[in-house]
This record gives sequence, structure tokens and C-alpha cells, in this order.
Amino acid sequence: MNKTTSKILAGSKYIYLIAFFALLSGFFHPLITNTSFDSVVVGVMVLFVGLAGGILLYKSAVSEKRRMIFLGGGFSLIAISLFYIFQITGRV
Repeated sequence: MNKTTSKILAGSKYIYLIAFFALLSGFFHPLITNTSFDSVVVGVMVLFVGLAGGILLYKSAVSEKRRMIFLGGGFSLIAISLFYIFQITGRV
């Protein structure tokens, strides 16, 4: 595989994630109700924080050197994402 093909594949992964998270956070709701897209942007950001936490938890499982750092960082990011979700829904 040459360099340009691998760059295209790497870029397409991130575009796919952004599109999936936008759909998951309710992209069509502001279109139907004629409201602002602010909640969609915040929802995508919350999902990315949770994804980063999940990636750090995975790295803690496969890393020998920095296991505790990755574990603490991963759970912290997931807790921050959960807090944001509760804050958006008005439960905090």
C-alpha cells in the first residue's frame, strides 16, 4: 500500500466517526424542528471525549509501562463525558 492510499484511509476513518457521532447525537432533530445545531455540536464533542476515554482504557490493557496512567486517564475522560451528559439533560 502506498503513502497516499494510507493517508486517504486514515482520513476516511475520522470522517466516518464524525458522521456517525453527528447522526448519533441527533443531527436530524434541528432540521425537523427548525432549531439551532448547538446541541448536535455539543453531543458530538461529548461522544469524542468518551471515545478518547475508551481508547485510553484499551491502551491500558495492552501497555505494560504506563498502565496506571492510561487507566486513570481513560476512566477520568469517561467520567467527564458522563458528567457532561447529565449536565446536558439537566439532571445535575
